Amino acid sequence: MRFDIVTIFPGFFESVFAHGIVSRALKNGLVTVEAHDLREYAHDRHRTVDDRPFGGGEGMVLKPEPLAEALRALGVREKTHAESRDRRSEVDSSRTQVILLSAQGRLFTQQVARELTGYERLVLVCGRYEGVDERINDLYCDMELSIGDYVLSGGELAAAVVVDATMRLIPGVLGNEASGQYESFGAPDAEIEAEFAAAIDVDGAKVPRSQHGAGGLLDYPQYTRPAEFGGLRAPEVLMNGDHAHIRRWRREQQLRKTLKNRPELLDRAALTADDVLILDAIRGPEKL
Repeated sequence: MRFDIVTIFPGFFESVFAHGIVSRALKNGLVTVEAHDLREYAHDRHRTVDDRPFGGGEGMVLKPEPLAEALRALGVREKTHAESRDRRSEVDSSRTQVILLSAQGRLFTQQVARELTGYERLVLVCGRYEGVDERINDLYCDMELSIGDYVLSGGELAAAVVVDATMRLIPGVLGNEASGQYESFGAPDAEIEAEFAAAIDVDGAKVPRSQHGAGGLLDYPQYTRPAEFGGLRAPEVLMNGDHAHIRRWRREQQLRKTLKNRPELLDRAALTADDVLILDAIRGPEKL
């Protein structure tokens, strides 16, 4: 999978992608990431890429001409006026998706990251200052994404987040592919590949998996050695070898943590009848 990033700060990404999983994926040829300097497509003496907004207001706006030239150089064609933005925002048969990083965009989620892995190439346009001339969005972009309900000084951090979150879902990038399935915001059991959801072989014996697919919930808390630290002991259930018991305990913890930290996720999570009973018990009689 290839990621092309259009930015006025190409050097920003050198350190971001020089470490960890992204670095290994680049070295192994599983992904390609290239940052393109927008100023190379500005042809005045000062390489100007921004100007004051029409209608007045604070700040500056990225000009359309350099962005259009940069995108055309990357093989992105200009859309006709008849091609609606609504239709282009949906996942289609195109192998390239052009994405504008913007505070006004669709919220970037784990589900969106999974959708993006269906493309061969993502072209990420980093907004800056007060934003990008909207005609670039209309004529060249397929999707407008925001990584959260806050405003950054530019789209570079957002682009790095999109690359990292999407890239790690590509087969072969993670050391254990199941790691990308069994985590916060992951798919429910029914959508996870059979080899992940089914019983697994441990020392020649079939045992049930010790975790559920998240189904849109937050992940359960994790513990490792030593068993006791700071006067607190890791839960005994995790050390007794009973995978079915561990699985039930972890599901309850997923529900508890989601209810505490992100209760709105429960409205769209894939909950079973057992999950609903567990939630009722957690809330207690006064909340029923």
